[in-house]
Amino acid sequence: MSLMGDAYPRTDEDRADAGGTAEAAGPAGVPDAAAVHARLRESAPMVQCVTNAVVTNFTANVLLATGAAPVMADVPGEAGECARLASALLINLGTPSGEQREAMREAAQAARAAGTPWVLDPVGVGSLSLRSAFARELLTFGPAVIRGNASEVLALAGAGRGGRGVDSTDDVEGTGDAAMALSGATGAVVAVSGPVDLITDGARVVRVPGGSPLLTRVTGGGCALGAVVAAAVAAARGLASPDSSLAGAVAAHALYAVSSERAALAADGPGTFAVRFLDEIARVEPAALRGRARAGETGAQ
Repeated sequence: MSLMGDAYPRTDEDRADAGGTAEAAGPAGVPDAAAVHARLRESAPMVQCVTNAVVTNFTANVLLATGAAPVMADVPGEAGECARLASALLINLGTPSGEQREAMREAAQAARAAGTPWVLDPVGVGSLSLRSAFARELLTFGPAVIRGNASEVLALAGAGRGGRGVDSTDDVEGTGDAAMALSGATGAVVAVSGPVDLITDGARVVRVPGGSPLLTRVTGGGCALGAVVAAAVAAARGLASPDSSLAGAVAAHALYAVSSERAALAADGPGTFAVRFLDEIARVEPAALRGRARAGETGAQ
């Protein structure tokens, strides 16, 4: 495997290679993931994570590898204050204790008031009633992006009952119409993770193929993606992109696909993959993301 590129490109040459601005788009209006990735590395956005206890460390390390600055402020009394200061916010429902739900509500309210973009990861929605009801409450605070697996997105859209706990039992291919409807109803970009990720703003559909199945063997592999989406949305806003939520979601999924593919080539199993994955996220050059995303129909491959 070739390990190309500096971990944190900052030069004018790097910026030119990344493609300029997020307003530059690929075929059929697909956002320029390379430009967003370059901006993320340059700007080091501060990302607040109110996330589950199982994945906190891995999520913070993934964010650091992207060049972002994680802040794991997840207690009532300071969660809202941090959300007003942060570049972006992640709310992940993996372990929704009473105290954490209070912090999530506080952070989401503050983010909406301050104009801080935030990402909802509705872990386990549909299969577990408490978090399902709470996720619907959080939707009223206007997330910029909803990122989940197929079963979670279908359940949140009212078109499914959820998966097996936090695991999806549905295919991404069957979520297109529901994802577009959920986007239209909430105003959020909806990103559905799978072998071929589907991302929609309610009008357009973008697909990002690739990645590695080993991501599903590492605790936090999917949850950390939500944090990267938040960081990338903040970066896209810094480029004055008119579709920053879509551009950020596409860039984050493209970065994950490239990094996990490279990591899998050098991994002996889940343990070495997790370490290699962090290395590859830090190494991936912006130009490697160009061409990873494509426009597609809701049911297209």
